[in-house]
Amino acid sequence: MILQSVERFCKRGSHHPFELPIVQQLETIEFSSPVTFFVGENGTGKSTLLESIAIAARSVAVGGTDLEADPTLQTSRDLSEQLRLSWTRRTKRGFFLRAEDFFGFAQRIAQSRQEMEDLEQEFEGKFEGYAKQLAVGVARGQNQALERYSQLQTSSHGEGFLHLFQERFVPEGLYFLDEPEAALSPQRQLALLALMKALVEERAQFIVASHSPILMAFPGATLLSFDRVPPEPVAWAELEHVRLTRDFLTNPERYLRYL
Repeated sequence: MILQSVERFCKRGSHHPFELPIVQQLETIEFSSPVTFFVGENGTGKSTLLESIAIAARSVAVGGTDLEADPTLQTSRDLSEQLRLSWTRRTKRGFFLRAEDFFGFAQRIAQSRQEMEDLEQEFEGKFEGYAKQLAVGVARGQNQALERYSQLQTSSHGEGFLHLFQERFVPEGLYFLDEPEAALSPQRQLALLALMKALVEERAQFIVASHSPILMAFPGATLLSFDRVPPEPVAWAELEHVRLTRDFLTNPERYLRYL
């Protein structure tokens, strides 16, 4: 484990998210396995708490805006100021990612590549001799380093999303993922599980907010149900998401006849 626990050491505030029952009764969450899922219905606070922990951990955002500057995360920043994190070991590796941030990242890469191309052309006409060689080489090298992300612009949303994970996952990282299944087909979700398993074997840790029964089936994962206050570990087979999905696939007519 990298992150061992999260404690809310002070309780104040009446605006969102402090009115949420989960937040009101939040004391300590222990992370006992390398993969922890925050599960439950929409509006229970799982994404908000995930964001707040990522901010408190000073995680790097994959999207176009840093966590400290993202205006959509102001309420999560307010909660993060009341959180104390306990570490087994600190790491600067890893990142925070919401499904919607993928587009921001892809746009930022495309913009950076264009800027490097413009710089290269500028240096071609501005310098001569060794200075020109050095300046152009730097701009070209930066562009080539970004080229590995070119697939984000040319592939489907799901393929690009998975490619992002393949490029950015590194050993001993701490990863905060908010509903990563949103962009992934069932087959791609299985591929993500394989990537996560490989990283866990190299001492990485994942904290994931999810609705996906496929992802939540990760072997040995802790499933914290936010449908209970305070959040409690639950078995995969006991999750409402799993029961409902299984029942629907077994007998869809039972549900569709009420439409």
